[in-house]
Amino acid sequence: MTDAIVVGAGPNGLAAAVTLARRGVSVTVLEAAATIGGGTRTSENTLPGVLHDDCSAIHPTSLASPFLRDLDLERHGLRWRWPEVDLAHPLDSGSAGVLVRSLDDTVAGLGIDGPAWRRVFGPLVAGWDDLIGELFRPVLHLPRHPLLLARFGLGAPLPATLLAKMWRTPEARALFAGCAAHSFAPLTQPLTSAMGLIIAASGHGSGWPVAEGGSRSITDALAARLVELGGTIKTGVPVESYGEVSHADAVLLDLAPRAAADLLGAAQPARIARAYRRYRHAPGAFKLDLAVEGGVPWTNEPSRRAGTLHLGGTIEEVTAAERDTNRGRMPERPFVLVGQQYLADPSRSAGNVHPIYAYAHVPHGYPGDATEVIIDQIERFAPGVRERIVGRFARGTTELASYNRNFIGGDIVGGANNIPQVALRPRIAVDPYYTGVPGVYLCSAATPPGAGVHGMCGFNAASSALRALR
Repeated sequence: MTDAIVVGAGPNGLAAAVTLARRGVSVTVLEAAATIGGGTRTSENTLPGVLHDDCSAIHPTSLASPFLRDLDLERHGLRWRWPEVDLAHPLDSGSAGVLVRSLDDTVAGLGIDGPAWRRVFGPLVAGWDDLIGELFRPVLHLPRHPLLLARFGLGAPLPATLLAKMWRTPEARALFAGCAAHSFAPLTQPLTSAMGLIIAASGHGSGWPVAEGGSRSITDALAARLVELGGTIKTGVPVESYGEVSHADAVLLDLAPRAAADLLGAAQPARIARAYRRYRHAPGAFKLDLAVEGGVPWTNEPSRRAGTLHLGGTIEEVTAAERDTNRGRMPERPFVLVGQQYLADPSRSAGNVHPIYAYAHVPHGYPGDATEVIIDQIERFAPGVRERIVGRFARGTTELASYNRNFIGGDIVGGANNIPQVALRPRIAVDPYYTGVPGVYLCSAATPPGAGVHGMCGFNAASSALRALR
């Protein structure tokens, strides 16, 4: 029987393993940490019974993923839950840009900017499943829906600051800017609109759900499916050199490019190793978990019902903050993402004490403590929240890199979304997953289609491996 080894039990590693096992390959997954999940682990970081997602928390692309949709993970305990409001971006005026799953309701809430929002997102939402099917494949492929892809391509190449001129109100412009800021790139850079379009359209296409019981439920279900298919998972098993796994017919690495180059050593062609070592990483994140009694007292009413909030003020403020983090400067008011997953999944709370998830965009490798600036940003839009905090737990860029070796410098999105890496990651190649070592493939978020708990990096890499095995 053909056998494969997958190094790393994050969502992409497990997705690769499941894809191979479904085709009859004997698969063993080796995970260095004591638990599986990578960026999808869930912990009681602040108080007993209060569940915090350690990294990935909100899943706008998971339900859209062709790979995950095909697995029926609900048989293995996965339950999706949606908040009443998917996303809110509050402003100092007390108003907010608000996105809900219904495109019609979002359009109505945006007032004079509603028709323009519909013009931009209506066609993308109408063909959402087909569009994601195109965007989640390698860049170099024969499109099955060229007209839909062309429609997306009208706005995607633009800087987010330019496409945002479609809207006139501060609320709509900020709402789009916050979505685009998920790229961790300067919003004046070409192609940043692509992220804004995908993130916002996903809210209408499938919503911004959370996994009941925490994000760990996703990888627990993937692991259960793998075991059902005959696969094996071993934790606490670090792999330091290619010689430890070279006996397998196929090896898939859920690793950052530099780590893959280190592991492969002299077996990898020098030019590819150089490309992997030149791979650029994004600015970092500073993660803060809070236990808040009674929840956050947001001034804006829809924000109290929102599963996700973007805190950064106007588009001009968000643009300035993202410019500074990409230049290595810590902003006084960084862009902050806040998650209130307990609104959709009350099982995460302990009585009236609720988990609040937050992270700030900070410079790559930022050595400082951003705890207070994050709380300041929350307090800015929710006066009195400090008095409600009964527990806190922080992970800076160094701690994030220790928690997950792929989070180099605190980079939680698998690499910088600069112009060459958006289109051609992790290197210029017809097959972006092939490492140059026969039978060895990269399947981490450094490969297309990039960050997110969708499993498509693993699925695509495993599909490449299967073609070679045939």
